[in-house]
Amino acid sequence: MKVLRNLLIIFSLSLGVFTLTAQDIHFSQFYMSPLNLNPAMTGVMNSQVRVIGNYRNQWASVLKSNAFSTYSVSYDQKIAVGRYDYFGIGGTFWGDKAGQSDFKTLQGKMSASYSKRMGGYRSKSHYLVVGAEAGVSQRSIDFLNLRWGSQHDGEGGFDATAISGEDFDRDNFLFADLSAGLMWFTVFDEYSNFYIGGAFSHLNRANQSFNSEEDIPLYSKFTIHAGAELMGQSRVGLVPGLVAFFQGPSFELNAGTSLKFLMGGRKRSKNADSQSFQIGAWVRLANRVNGVTNTIVTPNPDPTLPPTTTTVTSDDVSVWVDAVILSTRFDYNDFGLGFSYDVNVSNLKPASNSNGAFEFSIIYKIRGADKRGVYCPNF
Repeated sequence: MKVLRNLLIIFSLSLGVFTLTAQDIHFSQFYMSPLNLNPAMTGVMNSQVRVIGNYRNQWASVLKSNAFSTYSVSYDQKIAVGRYDYFGIGGTFWGDKAGQSDFKTLQGKMSASYSKRMGGYRSKSHYLVVGAEAGVSQRSIDFLNLRWGSQHDGEGGFDATAISGEDFDRDNFLFADLSAGLMWFTVFDEYSNFYIGGAFSHLNRANQSFNSEEDIPLYSKFTIHAGAELMGQSRVGLVPGLVAFFQGPSFELNAGTSLKFLMGGRKRSKNADSQSFQIGAWVRLANRVNGVTNTIVTPNPDPTLPPTTTTVTSDDVSVWVDAVILSTRFDYNDFGLGFSYDVNVSNLKPASNSNGAFEFSIIYKIRGADKRGVYCPNF
């Protein structure tokens, strides 16, 4: 019964994703998905061009083929302005699919930034970056795969043809999305730096209702993030980082660090970064909105029997440890590969067997002829 209860909680969270004010996508390897984190990170890199791919799969141990999956691809480049400054331009496309009802979100967006040197020189300087982005999103859902409490008679019977009482007149819609961000970074030498930034997403608070006569605005999201690369004089260093999201009643914090090992020479060559390997551990904190009640429909293992209907109300725990994240990253010249796995440590672990999500990231950088550029944080 305890496992069943936790299964129901997971499905409750799944339905929470389907609510019209759902949280945005997120990656555990947020440091390898900079354009999804803050538009001010566009073009901030130690190269002329950067191409990134990310993939995340979550809750497969419970939802099987209906697991949540998220992917993203992005491209950005920097353009020299004057002697020290830069423009950054880029584009991102991402998609997200959740649950049996195929609740999907697709987004394409363009971003731009301007990096202004505030002091220092090439290998020790301070930059202020401002960025903005604009995009178009599509949300869709398959209503035929949804089941409603009003279609159950309370005694185990289910009538799929019964009127649900829900009023939806569109199963997909488009909306515009606007965001802005700021970032400050300081480089101490070729291998050590610090950055801090913030972003304000969904400035226009677009309508998210599947009923065209209703207006349910998307919650604006505030992002705060910081990180550093501290190598010192040794071949081993620390790469700490954190990111916090605030969106409506929801909160999430990822924090941790990686150990970075230099595998080649310490001196960076003209056209390639030093070869390095990283291993890290992170923790994710999240909150639960108290007092929220969901009606959960759970398929019966016996297909000849009707599903069960259960009402689940969240308890009084407001902040909880959601997952411990184990990560690794390998950089070889212009390529970077990252892999992470979320170990679920929350109250859902009896149902998930502590399985959470795995992620894979790949970065490819293209060098240019610019010889007077400042060193930047490595994303």
